[in-house]
Amino acid sequence: MSRQDGPGRSLAEKLDHLFAHVTRRNGTEFTYEEVASAITAKGVTISQSYVWQLRKGKKDNPTLKHLQGLADFFGVPVTYFFNEDVSDRVDRQLEYLRAEQARLRELAETDEVRLMAMRAGELTTDRRELVKNLLDVVWRDQQAMRERGSKQD
Repeated sequence: MSRQDGPGRSLAEKLDHLFAHVTRRNGTEFTYEEVASAITAKGVTISQSYVWQLRKGKKDNPTLKHLQGLADFFGVPVTYFFNEDVSDRVDRQLEYLRAEQARLRELAETDEVRLMAMRAGELTTDRRELVKNLLDVVWRDQQAMRERGSKQD
């Protein structure tokens, strides 16, 4: 029996998960107003209070248009709300993405990275392109060294 045949999370639980894991660059959740405004701007009228009601489980029978609007806003397939296998796969991807974003935010806060970025910002466009190309070469070399090291283990 596949997960879509068994009991799964409610719409409210899935929507809550999306709010918690699909966030702004700084890691904070989108507001109900932001979500509703973005969906409405795409042609599907929805209120912030209705989004809140769906997230809190006060309402649980939205139209397909509302679900599609929510799916589009959060960048997931609409089947996320219907199919547990899809929900599980997307949730795993969101967890990986969230961890990677946190890692990159942490890395960007180091003094070395800030210094490199400040210096690069003072370069002309063509010189920044040279630095970027050099970093790509060094990064690929490091990746190759890691792969060779793991193959020798």
